[in-house]
Parts: sequence; C-alpha cells; structure tokens
Amino acid sequence: MAERDPKGVHGGEARLPPARVTGAGGERQPASGLAGSGGQASAMDATIWSRRDIFSLAGWAGFLGVLGASALAFTRFMFPRVLFEPSPTFRAGPPEEYPAGSVSERWKKDQRVWIVRQEDGSFYSILAICTHLGCTPNWFQAEDKFKCPCHGSGFKRSGINFEGPAPRPLERIKITLSDDGQLVVDKSVKFRYELGEWERPGAKLKV
Repeated sequence: MAERDPKGVHGGEARLPPARVTGAGGERQPASGLAGSGGQASAMDATIWSRRDIFSLAGWAGFLGVLGASALAFTRFMFPRVLFEPSPTFRAGPPEEYPAGSVSERWKKDQRVWIVRQEDGSFYSILAICTHLGCTPNWFQAEDKFKCPCHGSGFKRSGINFEGPAPRPLERIKITLSDDGQLVVDKSVKFRYELGEWERPGAKLKV
C-alpha cells in the first residue's frame, strides 16, 4: 500500500483548506469575514476623524466670529456717532428788509421764528411755538393776533396770551445786530414775560 506524501502530489507544501468559523446558528462562515471586520474598523476611524475635523473648524469659526465682533465693538467705541444739530443762530438780513409795523413770517417755516418790527423801528423776535402743547401758531394780519390751530390759543402781536388754554405768553428770543449790519437771531437765548425778562438786553433791538 503506497504511503501518502505529506507534501502533496507535486512535492510542495501541504495545502490546507481555508478555515471556517462556525456561526451562532451552527453555519460555517468563511474566514474572510474576520478580515472584513478590520476594514469596517478602519472606515469607522476615518469617519470619527472627519467629525473631529468638522467640530474643530466650527470651534475656530466661532472663536474668530467672537474676535471680529469684539474688534467691531471696539472700533465703534473709539469712533462714536456724532449728531450734528443745526446752529440755533442764524442771520436774518438787514433791517431795511423789514418795514415798520410789520410781522415777518419769512423764518417761520425754517426756523419757527417771527421777526416783529414796531412802528418806532425797533425789533423783537418771537419763537413760533405755542406755550400750550408746542404747536405752531399762525399770524392773522387782519385780526392783529397769533392764533394756534390746535386748541385755539390766541396771542397779541406782542406775544401776550389772551384766549384759549395757553398758560403763558409766547417766548421772545435774542436778536442783535452784527458788525456788518445784519440782524442775528439766537434761539438758544429765550426771554419769558412772566419772569420779567422782556426788558433784558437782547430781548429787544433798537436801530
């Protein structure tokens, strides 16, 4: 009886059949499945690293955003917004432009000011703001009075209140003559009749 060659028919090394692994149901599975688990682990590692990269980028983006917002706030602090309000003082032209005994509404719309020239040639200026609720009264030449359209307050040419709910006379404002002969009105300086201020310098101009 011939002896069996342990190295096989061709004299090479003995070739063993691939190992099989018995599964939970008793079925035999190829050994290649074990190698497949290693590939899945590598894919999982790659996925984990990609998530870490995303979280890292998100963190840097948030940090840079906060840094930029802080820089913007600091810049605005160093250069605050400035509101440029119009000057309360304006030039109203030469006295010759205002006839004696007249009430000029030339500056009512832009400056809320009336310029009154009396029969003796002197000037005073009145702030066109009703002392009741701040409306702008109208001048009625035929009735020789200022009348507020809001609640009916009436004022004489001098500014004295005589009808309606206004509690006090209209306010006069400073009027002077510049070196070059121009009328100059300063709305920041006010004179109130009930305080005895209509006799102060600037409340009336004699030319």
